[in-house]
Amino acid sequence: MIGRLSGTVLEKNPPQILLDVGGVGYEVDVPMSTFYHLPALGEPVVLHTHLAVREDGHFLYGFFSVEERAAFRQLIKVSGIGARTALAVLSGLSVNDLAQAVALQETARIVKVPGIGKKTAERLVLELKDKLGKALPHTGAALTATAPGAPADDRSDILNALMALGYNEKEALRATKDLPPDTGVSVGIREALKVLAKV
Repeated sequence: MIGRLSGTVLEKNPPQILLDVGGVGYEVDVPMSTFYHLPALGEPVVLHTHLAVREDGHFLYGFFSVEERAAFRQLIKVSGIGARTALAVLSGLSVNDLAQAVALQETARIVKVPGIGKKTAERLVLELKDKLGKALPHTGAALTATAPGAPADDRSDILNALMALGYNEKEALRATKDLPPDTGVSVGIREALKVLAKV
């Protein structure tokens, strides 16, 4: 398994790039989220990769972060989701957005991705429900917690605390979604528990 490539960008033909690694050119398919962050031609880059071996060939997929690769690997396990569709999902949604959509069962966000219909979105949410957060290198809470302008560490700590108390990720996210961006950990936990007590 080729898990990581460090080389020079030779060509960019979205969604594929050509990477020179020690004189060997690797054709790598990447989601647009990774493509947008690629350096200029001739510049070095490091990609986390996934190698797929099929009857019709070997295919390399590259990602800027291990979180993206982990999400990709979970997506291709869903029945009816191939590598191309998985790349499309990660091109249309960040890992944070995908994890949040799955946790809150928001199929409407996933349907906006080209090539994803309502039934596929429902299946994706159902099959990834308890898998996506666990599969990602960081906790699911840390990935899904960052609201616009919110201190990521504080919001993650609040979510982690709620989940440690026995609430599931969906409940924790709902309880914290209206917290002001500058809410501290102790205050956030207290306010979230008040919200959960009303449910």
